[in-house]
Amino acid sequence: MFTIGDFARHGRVSVRMLRHYDATGLLRPAHVDPASGYRHYTAAQLARLNRIIALKDLGFSLRQVRDIVDEKVGAEELRGMLRLRRAELETAMAAAGARLVQVEARLRAIESEGHMPTNDVVIKTVPGVRVAELTATAASFGPEHIGPVIGPLYDELFRRLDSAGIAPTGPGVAFYEDAPEGGGRITVHAAVQVSAPLQDDGAFRVLDLPALDRAATIVHRGSMDTVLPTAQTLAHWIDAGGYRSTGYPREVNLECPENRDEWVTELQAPVSRA
Repeated sequence: MFTIGDFARHGRVSVRMLRHYDATGLLRPAHVDPASGYRHYTAAQLARLNRIIALKDLGFSLRQVRDIVDEKVGAEELRGMLRLRRAELETAMAAAGARLVQVEARLRAIESEGHMPTNDVVIKTVPGVRVAELTATAASFGPEHIGPVIGPLYDELFRRLDSAGIAPTGPGVAFYEDAPEGGGRITVHAAVQVSAPLQDDGAFRVLDLPALDRAATIVHRGSMDTVLPTAQTLAHWIDAGGYRSTGYPREVNLECPENRDEWVTELQAPVSRA
């Protein structure tokens, strides 16, 4: 038999963890000395300990681990638990990847503070266009909240337009406004230029998007997940140029190849003289 210290070393766990497993009934010692209270384990118990560690590393709770190692969970149920855990990990990885993109974008924005380029910003008039749109609500105007909303909106819009036999006649135009419920929430308009009669039949809405008499515009190259530095360049230019923003910038999708890093998008911020 092994003392608790030797068993802990062989199992690559702490003595404290073994005592916790004993207290919860997950792994009880093979023998406890009645006089000293010392715990002793057998070599055969290493297999159970290894399985416990492996299941914990997969992210299962101690209760789930106990049910599995005690064979209270059938093979089909275990497969279902593993599939669910796989889906949870995939979701967490996707969320972490999105956060990493945002961190990198913010780092680039911080590093460029104080020397924002201004030669890429152009003041111009943006003509009105007819668009078909679908709308939804995002928690904020941050890219981390807009991205998960607008992507599915565009997918559904193009599906509905195809079913209606309407082909886009120009680029996508995303635009935004404060949601009626407030709280920083944003109404997201995923739109694309079309040549079709005005309508609002529930499937989608066709409307005339008004012209912008004066807009400060800048071209962003890359995924919209990394738009923050470009948006901040535009905001700095507007402030330094004696203008003030009168609404959220529109986003005109000039080029949208399969590789999102090759996207070309024009930001069009409505402005007036400060």
